[in-house]
Amino acid sequence: MYRLLIVDDEEMITDGLYETLNGRNMGLDLCKAYSGKEALGWLHRTRIDIVLSDIRMPGIDGIRLLSIIKRDWPHCRVIFLTGYSDFDSVYQAIQTPGVQYLLKSEGYPKVIQAVSAAVAELDDSLRKDEMVQHAQEKLNTLEVLARGEYFRHLLNSAKPVPSNLGEDFRKLNIPLDAEKPVYMAQGELSHASTSVSSYANRQESALAVTLLAESFLSGQARSLGMIDRFGDPVWFVQPSADRTDGNEAEGGAFILPYLEGQFELFQKACMDSLGISVAVTLRDRPCDWKELSSIYDKIRRQRQRKTGDGALMVRTATLDETDGACSNQERSPREKSDALAAHLDAGRRGEFLLLFDELTGSEREIGASYLLELYYTISLVLLSYINRWELGNQVAGVSALMRRDEFSSWEEAFAFLRKTAETLFEIRSSGERNRAAEAISKVRAYIEEHLDEDLSLVRLAGYIHFNPSYLSRLFKQESGVNLSDYIEHARIEQAKELLRNDELKVLEIGVRVGYEASQSFTRFFKKATGVTPQEYRDASRM
Repeated sequence: MYRLLIVDDEEMITDGLYETLNGRNMGLDLCKAYSGKEALGWLHRTRIDIVLSDIRMPGIDGIRLLSIIKRDWPHCRVIFLTGYSDFDSVYQAIQTPGVQYLLKSEGYPKVIQAVSAAVAELDDSLRKDEMVQHAQEKLNTLEVLARGEYFRHLLNSAKPVPSNLGEDFRKLNIPLDAEKPVYMAQGELSHASTSVSSYANRQESALAVTLLAESFLSGQARSLGMIDRFGDPVWFVQPSADRTDGNEAEGGAFILPYLEGQFELFQKACMDSLGISVAVTLRDRPCDWKELSSIYDKIRRQRQRKTGDGALMVRTATLDETDGACSNQERSPREKSDALAAHLDAGRRGEFLLLFDELTGSEREIGASYLLELYYTISLVLLSYINRWELGNQVAGVSALMRRDEFSSWEEAFAFLRKTAETLFEIRSSGERNRAAEAISKVRAYIEEHLDEDLSLVRLAGYIHFNPSYLSRLFKQESGVNLSDYIEHARIEQAKELLRNDELKVLEIGVRVGYEASQSFTRFFKKATGVTPQEYRDASRM
């Protein structure tokens, strides 16, 4: 979902544009600001994809906004509105790609047309264009492979980070500063196709996704991506030098919302161009390089607590000392069990069962000693998961996992392991659904209690700690209605109740349900009910 910000110092124009675009059901998340300064607040807090702004405003005008937008959000499209006769001179003065100009006198149809064109441009830019081609050209370079191997060593080694980290970075041409902290993000891939691809295809897809993300992050950040030993992408990010030179605080404050916004655009590009859904978990603050391995393990644990299906989610993880990392003892020494554990942790049921069947399908052709090792290797993967998530009372026959002699045949023993794994996937899926329902219930309660406040998608997403696009999709999935429609309905019902049972003035009731301007409240109410607030009050008291 694209996010559109309307900016004008004339409240009536801002509200009118908001209501007009909202009524067109264009699939946009709409925000509004009544000054350039308020617009900057939005731009510093979240990703904005389209800005519809007046050029002439007191304080921070549209031209100043444009320079900030092009610096911070290079993918953003800008549509300028002007009511001045010198439109041609303004147009000649500002020749910037991605910018449109309209006269206010051209009316709403022209605005809707311009917004539709901006949406189409954004769609085109996120398809398999030059960024994807550039990423694919780098797939098999020795430099990329060497960097990935080096960072896998850093993440999985029990030894401290080497003191000559900076020297290693220079030799491998790693575009990061070994003296400064680094943000870490982890990805989780799901192919649109229901079939499980080959190992080579999965690796190729993961590498394409990893490098594509670097293209999106390059505007305001230095980044490096790699594939970890579980086949998942991992990114290391620092603010670009020109963001931090002389002002570390500015770079640090901006980089997190920038990363969240760019990862959302990157997710859409992956789905549209590669047919791959990518969930991203991003730590909310940078870590020292010596903490890299520990933070990596902690983020992997946080990824298990996703809500709903987690697809296309950008989650910002807040880690503290109680977030334990997986110990070395939890990591089986067998390569195949590593893959099984990764699939189980990520909830990839199809991949897990396919690998399980590959491992256990040739039991008659191998010796009993190997089968015994295989049985207990898989048992340990399952038992480790059960213990970590305290599921012992929800899984039947847990004690039999470590007693192979309870089964009369290998076929029966492996069938028991398979059934146990399927039970774990069912428990996980049920928990995700329950957490989704709980999260949406929490959002509904917040809406009901704050009808007089800003209920933008960005604010609600911040309250529940989801990215806005994911919250919008999850709300529709759980509730059957769009979030914006739910908010409008709640405001209408509250307004009706106050009009029927309270002596407040119509203007005061409008404020109670989130409308500071009486004209906006009247338009909103009449559009929904067919009558004005006063007409509704008079009819209800007859």
